[in-house]
Amino acid sequence: MSKMVDCVFLKKKLIGLENPPFPGEKGHWICQNISHQAWKLWLEHQTRLINEKRLNLMEAATRDYLNQQMDQFFTGGPIDQITGYVPE
Repeated sequence: MSKMVDCVFLKKKLIGLENPPFPGEKGHWICQNISHQAWKLWLEHQTRLINEKRLNLMEAATRDYLNQQMDQFFTGGPIDQITGYVPE
């Protein structure tokens, strides 16, 4: 049976992640407060950012940028958009 979480992003009770996506406190918070569906939306947005901005994940600055964007994504803050991208 899947665990249910009160998703802070989608504002409803949904199926949560099976395991934390990161080690530590941040991964635990995501696992307890973000649904599988919301996490999938973030991964899609993150992929667009990486591809369109040609980010290098080997650089610490890139990882810091993506972490900041993820925090803002889930808390409703301003996030970077891809120029010319129109959601379906």
